[in-house]
Amino acid sequence: MNQLNTYLQQVALVLQQVPQQPLKAIADALWATYERDGSIIVCGNGGSAATASHFAGDLAKWTIYPGARRLRAFALTDNIPVMTAVANDQSYSEIFVEQLMTHYRPGDLLFAISGSGNSPNVLSAVTWANSRGATTVGITGFDGGQLAHSAKLALHVVHHHMPQVEDVHSTICHALAVELGLRIKQEMAQLETLPAGAMAPEVLPGVAQ
Repeated sequence: MNQLNTYLQQVALVLQQVPQQPLKAIADALWATYERDGSIIVCGNGGSAATASHFAGDLAKWTIYPGARRLRAFALTDNIPVMTAVANDQSYSEIFVEQLMTHYRPGDLLFAISGSGNSPNVLSAVTWANSRGATTVGITGFDGGQLAHSAKLALHVVHHHMPQVEDVHSTICHALAVELGLRIKQEMAQLETLPAGAMAPEVLPGVAQ
């Protein structure tokens, strides 16, 4: 039991050390993507693949508010046939970038998750997205790896135990999804207090048309 408590205490300590400035910057970038009607595209490997799928699902579900435009979010980890076809016929390092070439549109954001920060397929996707002018976010652990430097916005969890890094990454993603949902709710609440006809619906980015 002591080992279990120690594990939980270590995760709590790492969470307390998550840098707040990059966390807020990433939340602002997600919000800006929603405001310009862009998509949030998520990728990662292994446990980070599970976090990517989980995050995309939470973004799509937790941001729903009556009357508000829906957020588009999806994970490049979810299309197993495409991933395995690219890995088999080309290279595993291309499984994400090939999908980006299909789905990316100007205004989209790429959210990359990697414990080591050195996954070749993640780095390839980020490099390609950067070359298209996309907003790129990187969430890392350990020493940050190359992703901490190649992503335009990076949040580095300085810790060297992968299970606990993944725990913190998952919590960060939960916090971001909840934050985005609250911002949408607050925006809609403000709009509901405006007098009728105060603003034309077409100029309200968060209103469903």
